[in-house]
Amino acid sequence: MREVVIVEAVRSPLGKRNGALAAMHSIDLLGLVQSEVIRRAGIDPNEIGQVIGGCVGQVGMQTMNVTRNAWLAQGLPIGVPSTTVDTQCGSSQQATNLSYALVSSGVVDVAMGCGVELMSRIPMGSTIPKETPVGAPVNKNYWAHHEFTSQFDGAERIATQWGITRADTDAFGLRSQELARAAWAEDRYASQILPIDAPIGFEEGKPAKQTQRVDRDGGLRETTLEGLGSLKTNMPDGVHSAGSSSQISDGAGAVLMMTREKADALGLKIKATIVDTCLVGSDPVLMLTGPIFATQKLLSDNKLSMNDIDVTEINEAFASVVLAWAQELEPDMDTVNPNGGAIALGHPLGGTGAILMTKAIFELERADKEHGLVTMCCGGGLGTGTLIRRG
Repeated sequence: MREVVIVEAVRSPLGKRNGALAAMHSIDLLGLVQSEVIRRAGIDPNEIGQVIGGCVGQVGMQTMNVTRNAWLAQGLPIGVPSTTVDTQCGSSQQATNLSYALVSSGVVDVAMGCGVELMSRIPMGSTIPKETPVGAPVNKNYWAHHEFTSQFDGAERIATQWGITRADTDAFGLRSQELARAAWAEDRYASQILPIDAPIGFEEGKPAKQTQRVDRDGGLRETTLEGLGSLKTNMPDGVHSAGSSSQISDGAGAVLMMTREKADALGLKIKATIVDTCLVGSDPVLMLTGPIFATQKLLSDNKLSMNDIDVTEINEAFASVVLAWAQELEPDMDTVNPNGGAIALGHPLGGTGAILMTKAIFELERADKEHGLVTMCCGGGLGTGTLIRRG
């Protein structure tokens, strides 16, 4: 196995639903971060052996291999191949992990992991059209083995099993907003974000010609415990509300990696080393417990403990996901999502994994720390995990 290093990472700002990025086309948003990560690294794009992207809503403008279409729409070299994968919410983290595997195994020397989701224009559920009878995702053979639940239901069952209350989820939602607001006030995100010139809405059904510069995450909002407590829960008798759940968002991210020898030969600065990756299966009924097992596997396989992890980026799909994980792993919570998470910033499904990778890489650099962990829960009962080391 060859040593794989990350030489650059970049993300777009995260646009809130129907916000500043809503009129973008998915291939334009993804293509811009693909191009930018290459530009910032200062390499010839022909050096890249493969590009793997993540996307969940592969319909409409996100179908027909959105990763390849984004690349071509930027005028990048046609000889560089691309693949789009769906690992639900963990799609672009798995895309990054697969890119790592291609490099470490010797298939290619340089790879890019990336991902995108424009949820304002491709809402959840769009891949199952009601007008055309294309069939349901599962059938009686699935039901014979597993109850079919929603992510909302899974989050509430996790809360019940781990004794997580409404007060707990509201407090965590407030934490995410306060940390994100502080991060922006200290300008912690500026270096990792590519400002986007986005159309200002639509004209006659098409993106407007006039644009606006978008350089800040759109999901931040003034939040108090009292305000959170007044919000209606997602499910009857549940403990989650919109204030303790991830926001529907638009966004993209990209991570560029290669062998250490290749980086040295090209004279590139190395931001981080990928130590290990994993994808684990978990209970598809609870659905969202995968980060527990992904973290346990990475720590065990690499003879580390949570005390060795300086920065964790765990997706805040719902507050109970992180709180249950924290009960099991007992991390120092000051190291967990230190600049806010998806509750405050947003969760553009297929783009989030690459975005979390970018956040972790830049936070290790900013804080002068060593080990970072990125983990996500995924629909269907999966957990993604990536362990990185600075430099």
